Amino acid sequence: MSFSGNVKEELSRSLSTARHCQIAELAALLSICGSIAIGSRDQYCLKIHTENQAVARKVFTLIEKTFNIDADISIRKNMTKKSVVYAVVVRRHGDALRILQAAKLIDEPGREFEEVRIANPIVVQQTCCRRAFIRGAFLAAGSMSDPAKSYHFEIVCGAESMAVQIQKLIRSFAMDAKIVPRKKSYVVYLKEGSQIVDILNVMEAHVSLMELENVRILKEMRNTVNRKVNCETANINKTVSAAVRQMENITYLRDTIGFEKLPEGLEEVALARLSHPDASLKELGGILSPPVGKSGVNHRLRKLEELAEKVKQEQGGSGL
Repeated sequence: MSFSGNVKEELSRSLSTARHCQIAELAALLSICGSIAIGSRDQYCLKIHTENQAVARKVFTLIEKTFNIDADISIRKNMTKKSVVYAVVVRRHGDALRILQAAKLIDEPGREFEEVRIANPIVVQQTCCRRAFIRGAFLAAGSMSDPAKSYHFEIVCGAESMAVQIQKLIRSFAMDAKIVPRKKSYVVYLKEGSQIVDILNVMEAHVSLMELENVRILKEMRNTVNRKVNCETANINKTVSAAVRQMENITYLRDTIGFEKLPEGLEEVALARLSHPDASLKELGGILSPPVGKSGVNHRLRKLEELAEKVKQEQGGSGL
């Protein structure tokens, strides 16, 4: 199962103890994937569709525990998408009406139940209810990427008004949720790893949160190791390139003007470098008598390089 599926499975098995939170979570599910079939005599039949078995189970449990109503579950295959669609159905008019009124999705009998809805502010007035509503919205139309690959959380809404409301609810928990149009939908999303952790905490998916934190720690450790290796590799390459250049300059001076024309200090460090091509500046300084510090060795090697360049220019000029 994917990480997103694991999160939904975890959320489907947790149930708020407060009735108002149960109603808020159910309101989100109804608002995003609920529909009303109106029969003869304006009789309501409430349906909630989902392709996720865990979500269907959660809807069924919320209706049963919150309202003491026995809903039906129907299953059909979607041959186009090659998937299974679950429908939780409340067939009795009175039961459907009671659920819709409790969720503040309809005020009175006879009022039209619109396909695109936003939650009544009363339903999400308390912090715990906002958590429950976001949880329900994610169960209805949310997904998350595998944190081992990338950090991405999203909830797909059919209407911009619903996307804006969910964005505001998420932002009330100090997260910078954004909205982007996608075909005929509007997607509320989060991209940063720390905010994905926060949204899992808001939805109370604590097991998934710990799993994500473990992945984040491992990724950060790998990144730290890679940075150190890259830095050390760059330093080694720089050191090797400098040593090769120094050897070339010293060899050139030896073959052109000879070491006997060099000052004593330069001659000593030139011989030490030729004898120990792989030695660091600190190691070269220890070979000299008396020992010389890194800065002193580096200064002498720079002098040798400047002298080699000068000789090359003179040799080039004399050859014209």
